[in-house]
Amino acid sequence: MDFTLSEELSAWRDSLRRFVDREIAPVAREYEQSGHYPTQIVERMKELGLFGVTVPEQYGGLDTGAVGLAVMFEEISRGWMSVAGTLGSHTLACFMIAKHGTDEQKARLLPDLATGARRTALALTEPGAGSDLQGITTRAVRDGDSYVINGTKMWITNARYADPLPVLARTGEQRRGSKELSILLVDAGTPGLSVSRDLGKLGYRGIDTCEVVLDNVRVPAANLLSGEEGNGLGQVLSALEIGRINVAARSLGIAQAAFDKAIAYAQEREAFERPIAQFQAIQLKLARMATNIQAARLLTWWGAAAIDQGARSDVEAGMAKLFASEVAIEAALESMRIHGAAGYSTEYEVERLYRDAPLMVIGEGTNDIPSMVIARGLLKRSR
Repeated sequence: MDFTLSEELSAWRDSLRRFVDREIAPVAREYEQSGHYPTQIVERMKELGLFGVTVPEQYGGLDTGAVGLAVMFEEISRGWMSVAGTLGSHTLACFMIAKHGTDEQKARLLPDLATGARRTALALTEPGAGSDLQGITTRAVRDGDSYVINGTKMWITNARYADPLPVLARTGEQRRGSKELSILLVDAGTPGLSVSRDLGKLGYRGIDTCEVVLDNVRVPAANLLSGEEGNGLGQVLSALEIGRINVAARSLGIAQAAFDKAIAYAQEREAFERPIAQFQAIQLKLARMATNIQAARLLTWWGAAAIDQGARSDVEAGMAKLFASEVAIEAALESMRIHGAAGYSTEYEVERLYRDAPLMVIGEGTNDIPSMVIARGLLKRSR
């Protein structure tokens, strides 16, 4: 078994690492604390082609595969996890359009999405429906050559910049059921589409996370993803496997940053006339952190490789997301303990990592959801 990256992916990681160390990490704390939107960083990511990692090469994308995507999200999140959010739902939506879109939809949207000239998002969650997507109430009613959409979406990252905004809506009459759901691509500026408010957050600051209202939004029937009703839930679930690799990799970035800061601080900070890194209690923490991070990384690459090989990867991606996100929380807390009072201060970046980590156990389904996906998949495979 080969547990190393290919030469191409190793070079990709090195270039990303240089970019993060030079242009993201030095400004992350200032931007995060001031709420400054990372416009300059986003422009540089466009220049580097990062918005096209899930776009096929024929449409101008990088098409790095899931392992390449994992490498990108880990490195960027190591510098500042919020910046990775500008790419997160965008890459999922691009994947969904590339896999399920009509030829016209792909030709019209993917070239601009690959360069970042257009950016996109995913409007799934609602005030009364998060992990239970079959419980959404947003409705799209066919009216001639259009659909009229009404509803409210919550926790939508990139909502202010999405063009188009893929919206999961109920196109049938039933109140529940996967066959009732469809994805409609809503163009920016469509009358009735509005961002009603930005949502305050514990962490994940610096980028927009919004409530979106759709009030009699009229969308051409040609904007129905795949051109057929009733495929929305399956389209979303296919993207969520990539999404769980995304979250696992972002968790790795947080955990690695927490470890890097902890091991550096432990060698600088002295107590009882020697560096605290010489104390066994600190060494045990560092050893556990490093071991768990590497285990999470290999699990994430394993899940991503399964996707790249075309295999069913719900179990593998679920395991990666479940384990890596818990490692991120543990690493952030242990790093804070190693830093002592300094770790609780906003003058150090450890407290930001501690605030960002909990989102990882919630994003792409709270960890109870992938746990059930894993168990059901294992039971099915055992039969």
